[in-house]
Amino acid sequence: MAPGDHRVAVDRPVAVLANPTAGRGRHRRLLPEVLDRLSAGGRPVRVLDAYTRGQAEAACREAVADGAAALVAVGGDGTVHVALQAVAGTRVPFGAVPAGTGNDFAVETGFPADPLTAVDTIAAALRDGRSRPVDLARITTATGEHRWFGAVLAAGFDAIVNERANRMRWPRGPRRYDLAILVELARLRPRRYTLRLDGETHELDAALVAVGNCASYGGGMRICPDADPTDGLLDIVVGGRFNRRMLIREKPNIYHGTHIHHPLVRSYRAHTVEIAAPDITTYADGERCLPLPITITATPSALHLLR
Repeated sequence: MAPGDHRVAVDRPVAVLANPTAGRGRHRRLLPEVLDRLSAGGRPVRVLDAYTRGQAEAACREAVADGAAALVAVGGDGTVHVALQAVAGTRVPFGAVPAGTGNDFAVETGFPADPLTAVDTIAAALRDGRSRPVDLARITTATGEHRWFGAVLAAGFDAIVNERANRMRWPRGPRRYDLAILVELARLRPRRYTLRLDGETHELDAALVAVGNCASYGGGMRICPDADPTDGLLDIVVGGRFNRRMLIREKPNIYHGTHIHHPLVRSYRAHTVEIAAPDITTYADGERCLPLPITITATPSALHLLR
């Protein structure tokens, strides 16, 4: 048996977490086909019953504790983020079916971008008992609370915009996020951060701070373009004292990863990252996460992927 192979009793089910609203519902009709193709992996398939993020996370944890053969997330990065909280640090293998608006973790870790092709890849890995290890990042607060993320954690302007959008009750849909960007651009000011990277302290003013286990977030924005989820390290990208005009002009470059050449951008690499700044709640894998200060630790081979 090759390293990373995962063998459990053949009657153990594959647990499936499906988000019917992922990708604004455009993949909703795929679920029956996804389940049929997963069954080709030779194991029973069970869809987890959950209607809220809290219920989904609890259902994933229960399925793993009950001995699921694997956990498969059908959705985008938010769905993956919920599932990771249950499988991180275990030997239960994980599959990601990219069916959301942002599928950065799935694509960056080698799953096919087409949902049904990704399902076939997962089913083949299940049938062969094959998995591949990748790293995750573990976040810890001063009180000991912790969460995991797979792609990127935002602790700067993007996190502030998300927090603003989540407080707004109008308008609904994508326009709410667009309005939040306009509001926060008008209020833009660099904030004072303390970063400790493997024990080395950096005091700096910044508008953007991102920590990447993978290269991209937000549906293909390569904020940490050199991040590698198998190298045991985290990539840290800091955008300094950007003003509104500079930030707007630079944002398209993030999709290509060329923003790191801007003179106000600094890149670092570390195993452990401590971040402190006032009044910022972080967003990881696009999901609301923990407030600063936090410590982030690269955890090698914390996840075993069905691919």
